[in-house]
This record gives sequence, structure tokens and C-alpha cells, in this order.
Amino acid sequence: MIGNKLLIIDDDQQLLDTLSLILKYEFEKISTVKNPNLVPEIIKKERFDVILLDMNFSAGKISGNEGLFWLRKIKEIDQEATVVMISAYATIDLAIEIMKEGAVDFILKPWENQKLIATIKSACKLSKTKEELAKSKALNTSINNNLENELSLMESSSPKMQKVLDTIKIVAPTEANVLILGENGTGKEIIAREIHRNSLRKNKYLVQVDLGSISENLFESELFGHIKGAFTGAVANKLGRFEIANKSTLFLDEIGNISVTNQGKLLSVIQNKEFYPVGSERIVESNVRIICATNKNLELLVEENNFREDLLYRINTIQIEIPPLRYRKEDIKKLAVFFLNRFNDKYSKHCQLQKSTIKYIESYDWPGNIRELKHTIERAVILANKDNIAIDQVGFVKQHRTRMKAEPKTWNEIERFYLRKTFNKYHGNISEIARELNLSRPSIYRKIKKYGL
Repeated sequence: MIGNKLLIIDDDQQLLDTLSLILKYEFEKISTVKNPNLVPEIIKKERFDVILLDMNFSAGKISGNEGLFWLRKIKEIDQEATVVMISAYATIDLAIEIMKEGAVDFILKPWENQKLIATIKSACKLSKTKEELAKSKALNTSINNNLENELSLMESSSPKMQKVLDTIKIVAPTEANVLILGENGTGKEIIAREIHRNSLRKNKYLVQVDLGSISENLFESELFGHIKGAFTGAVANKLGRFEIANKSTLFLDEIGNISVTNQGKLLSVIQNKEFYPVGSERIVESNVRIICATNKNLELLVEENNFREDLLYRINTIQIEIPPLRYRKEDIKKLAVFFLNRFNDKYSKHCQLQKSTIKYIESYDWPGNIRELKHTIERAVILANKDNIAIDQVGFVKQHRTRMKAEPKTWNEIERFYLRKTFNKYHGNISEIARELNLSRPSIYRKIKKYGL
């Protein structure tokens, strides 16, 4: 049991000394207090695995009401506290009463040392079990309950994406903080999971926080936790994400969305590796690896004084930039087939993509990236009334727009630009494309082949 903490509350100094002597080999730290009025401040500053509480503190008092009063006070501060009562005047009715108020056991004076030790050990095990259950429950609620079978990024054919994957292999086994940059829908969360899966912390849950969805006032509570009564609405103790992620990885998504004030609070925890839950004076150590992600230009935000430069230095020990889907077109077909198989299973269908449909989706720039492709394929599967998904069954979420660093200059660039634009305008309908461009169908097919459309 060494490593655990015990608090003994009794007005008899001799009893405190005796208990400390008997239990000194069972606990790493034993604290004693004679005056119960000091207890609230003590347990706010430090958490104890077991609290031994006397039932009577005033001379001549044997009712146990004083002990019940302080038991209720302790539970108001920490409802998960494990309390064992001590009494020389225990009755069945009193035992029932203290159990109703939340005590886990009671010890009669005088006691047998072996029974005393066994009772305390049992209470300590119960305390640890409750702590683990609380953390497990918090973990389960903090993780996306709808995790899907993910595409293995290791199968990417894109040189740009291969560079990202090579970086992951090097960085994952280290403890370096990582900043993931990329447009919406590029798969920043999947990259974070890939890093965690290949890290030394892989046996623990990856804990994720969407900072963009947390209000300014709840930032500290969500990340650092709070104790009961810390603010209006705090009806119970709550573990923060930093405590939940202890010895694991904490993924802070949308890091560019938090205020400068909260950036300072976050920086303090990352630097000092400790924090106070809201309303508590108990320091909690933080052993987490930080992975952050954003679609914003943090360096520009620093220049505009909207992001702390010292925080940026802390979170981007390693920086990974995910290429948008329009720059890794080699992967579009593979991703499309992956999502097709997933949604075929989900909706009990047997859809296939026609070759012309695959060419069509490969010609699209996918401004919404992988997320848009996923939703497009899902919609096509849902609406398909035949096994083959044709071009006219694929409706894009956004208007197709060709993204180029500069206007087309050569004739081939101009021809490809307008051919692609017309191709998407008429959803691959060759007759309409030929009519619009005043070309024959064979000419259209030759140009499609020429430009890889």
C-alpha cells in the first residue's frame, strides 16, 4: 500500500500517535489533525486515499453527531472521498446512519491491530477502484463514440503524403509536441491518432478536445477540471482532460480558436506540467504529450497579436502540414473505393463506381477535402437505385472550382482549364460538352485522354 496517503482526524493526540505508528509501513504519507475545523482547508489542498474520522470530539459527547456533521462536510467538498469512522460507542443504528452518509466502514475502539490494518487496506483498494472507474468513465465520454474503421494512411500513393508519413514514423516514438496544419477535412485527427498509435503511450487512450466548441467560461473546467461548488452548476467533481490524459496523449484540435487569455493558461500548464482544478488548492501533476491541430495560419495570428508566440514555440516542436486532396489526386480513387465499401456495408448495398465516374471525381478539386469526398460517396450510395454509380448520380457539396497558383498561360493550360470547367459544368455529359465547345465527340474523348481528365 506504500504510495498512498492517509488522513487521521481525532482529538486524542495519543490515539493519533498510536495509529501513525501502526500504519506507518502501510502508507507513504500519514497526516494527522486534532481540530476538525481545519479539515476543509486540508482536503481542498490535498487528496487522501483514505480518511479516518472520529465520531466524537467534545468531552462527554457519545452520540456521534459531531462525526456525522464532519462526514457530511467532507462529502460536500469531495463526494468521492473514502471515509472510515472511528468510535468507542458504535451501535447498529449509528452504523447504518454513517453508511447512509457515505462512510465505507467503521472501526471500534479499542481495535485489534490486524483487523484495523485489514479494514484500512480494504478502504484504500476501494478508493483506488473508485478513482479508476471515474477516470475510465471520463475517458469513455471524452473519446468519439463513433470511431470508424480508419483508412490506413500508409497506403497513400502521393509523394506529398508519403513525406508526411515518413515524418510520423520518425516523430511518433519520441515525446515531442506536434502541431498538425491543414485545411478542413484533410484528416488532421487521423494523423493525430496515427502518431499516438505509434508512440510509447499507445496503450493509453488518446484524449481529444475540440477547442473550437468550448466556450470561454468553461475552458478551465473542461481542460483542468473542477471541484463541487466551484461555480454555479458545478454539482459534482469533474476531471479535466489534462488529468484524464495523464501518461497518455492529449489532442487539442482547433488550437487557433482559443482566446489569448486562455492561451496563457494553457501555456502555463504545458510549461510547468501541473495545474489546479477550478476551485481547488490541490496541485495535479500533468504528464501528457501534446498534439495540436489547426486550419489557421498561426504565424500570421502571432503577427496580428492574436496568438502567443511563446505558446506557438511550445506546441510546434515538430510541425506537420497535410496536403489538401487536390494536391494528392493519386489517392482519390483509393479513398473513394474505401468509402464506397464502408457505405455499401452500412446501407446493405452493392454499388460500384463506373470508370467514367472515377475519372470525374478525380478531376474535381475537392475544396472540402476527404470529408467532402466521404459525404459525396455516402450520398451517392444512399440515392443509388442501381449497382453502378454513374456520373450524374454524384453531386458535389460545393461548386467545382479549379485552384491554380496563376492564370493559365500556355495554350495547353488554357485548353485544359476550359475543358475541365465544361466537363464539370455538364457533369461529364460528353454530348453537352461537345455542343458547348463546338467539338466532335471523338475530339472530346482524345482531349480527355490527353489531359488526364
